[in-house]
Amino acid sequence: MSRQLLAMALAPLLGLFILGIGNGFLATLITVRLDAAGESATVIGIVSSAYFIGLALGAMVNDRLLLRIGHIRAYGSFASLVAVTVLLQGLFFDPWAWFALRLIGGWATVGVYLVIESWLLTAGDQRVRGRLLALYMISLYAAGVLGQLLLGVTNAMGVTAPFMVIGLLASLSVLPMAMIPRVSPIMEHAEPLPPHRLITLTPTGVMGSLGSGMVVAAAYTLLPLYLQRNGMSVSQVVAVVIMGAMLLQYPIGRWSDRHDRQMVLIGISGFCVLISAAMLWLPLSTPLLAVLLFLLGGGVFALYPVAVSHAADRAPAGALVRMSQGLLLINSIGATISPLLISPVMTAMGDAGLFWAFGSMSLFFVMFFSWRRHVRPAPLP
Repeated sequence: MSRQLLAMALAPLLGLFILGIGNGFLATLITVRLDAAGESATVIGIVSSAYFIGLALGAMVNDRLLLRIGHIRAYGSFASLVAVTVLLQGLFFDPWAWFALRLIGGWATVGVYLVIESWLLTAGDQRVRGRLLALYMISLYAAGVLGQLLLGVTNAMGVTAPFMVIGLLASLSVLPMAMIPRVSPIMEHAEPLPPHRLITLTPTGVMGSLGSGMVVAAAYTLLPLYLQRNGMSVSQVVAVVIMGAMLLQYPIGRWSDRHDRQMVLIGISGFCVLISAAMLWLPLSTPLLAVLLFLLGGGVFALYPVAVSHAADRAPAGALVRMSQGLLLINSIGATISPLLISPVMTAMGDAGLFWAFGSMSLFFVMFFSWRRHVRPAPLP
């Protein structure tokens, strides 16, 4: 990867990292504050869902602003809106006002993701896209881990201090985008990309994005439940999963840049089938469990960047922004329906139903990606 390309990628990755620290902190902070105020689990769930509703809405419309004003100005607009919504939450407490603010915050946050993903896809060519998106995911996950540490640090600083810190981080994230790059990616004439054309253009990318949303959402929401019911340390084991996601992203991204990405997707999915089977059938000691979850995190969280890189390889240059937006929306849909589909499996089969679901979904992906590779092989270099 050239120094020039790294220099172009540095600004969006650094901006995302700074914003992501506050974003990871905010999700936990809101739940803790609502619970401390005596709000019911239903109210907490409704307020939390507002963020994901905003993500889905933003994924449908945010490309228009980006295509109209460019990457840097669009990022500044979205990040500033995130800062405003967070600071308003710190000014007054009302669950329904927080619902509206979280909805707007989700809409703006997915705009940030769209800017970063389309920047990296446009800046890099087919030879480096996997590694660029791997660095994108590493920045996102590392920021989320650091964000959790802020909860304890800011507790003694006052009721409004955490919201002020998150707002400051969102505002500071604009600086790398505004100051570091000398040029932003060239905005070519945008081609329309309706959903049916996206599915026709890259069925593998669409299925990979949908599947990634499903398995990642299950890892975040249902894996802690499995661990807690089995008497394990939730925070430590989830940290192992995230560590696996971070450390294995770049090697997998590099692998996908040098080989057929469809084969990489088949390999990742097959690997997740084996890990799920091991979780079901092997007698698990603590060290073995940590190793398996480390590997599971690496496989599950690498699915999205490889699928998006594959889709970008198939898309015309002028359709990259709208392709990225469509895949973000599909990923959000997968994350939304995942708990609804997997929770009944866990109810019917017990806690082990989580890994039966993981294994079954991964096996389906193996068969789907293998079929697509047979129907449409990779072009010869």
